[in-house]
Amino acid sequence: MANTQTLTPREAFEMLMAGNQRFVAGAPEHPNQDAARRTEVVPAQNPFAVVFGCSDSRLAAEIIFDRGLGDLFVVRTAGHVAGPEVLGSIEYGVSMLASPLVVVLGHDACGAVAAARATVEDGTAAGGYVRDVIERVTPSVLAARVAGLTDDADFIAGHIRHTVDLLLDRSRVLGDAVDAGRVAVVGLSYRLADGTARLVTVRGLEDVLVGSAP
Repeated sequence: MANTQTLTPREAFEMLMAGNQRFVAGAPEHPNQDAARRTEVVPAQNPFAVVFGCSDSRLAAEIIFDRGLGDLFVVRTAGHVAGPEVLGSIEYGVSMLASPLVVVLGHDACGAVAAARATVEDGTAAGGYVRDVIERVTPSVLAARVAGLTDDADFIAGHIRHTVDLLLDRSRVLGDAVDAGRVAVVGLSYRLADGTARLVTVRGLEDVLVGSAP
């Protein structure tokens, strides 16, 4: 198993995106998904990336990035909204498992973003704890409206950027790791129709990836 402590953030990012390219091309290798790998990771896990994504059933990280057991430390909530449990989980991946990459993974046709837009624009209210999810997405929607954005893709990208900013603002562990060059944080937007994960924002790899975002 690859030792994440020997991977740079850039190498981890490239490994992740190479898997997505295989998935998009319809030529997945399904690495680390056999019985030998299952036995190998019993003593310990050593994921090369923490993936914080939306809970949408179409956004299974190990599939869309063509990875296997022990490769990704995955945290998922509806609309990738972040509370203390999420922050603690991400910090665990960074500080205890030494993952060099943190990914915020959003996607088009996100129900949480659509619901937040409906609440802001039409006053539509949800019940139960769904309302809490919508309230946490609402600041991203409001920021996009203030900026004069109207396209769905802009709202999705804005929410991904907002989530990356929130993680770094609220987690000193993560912020310090990025400042020290040990970890990079990237925001990716997944397209349901073609399977591509596209770069939206990046912290810690700007010198390598500047200009790569669509």
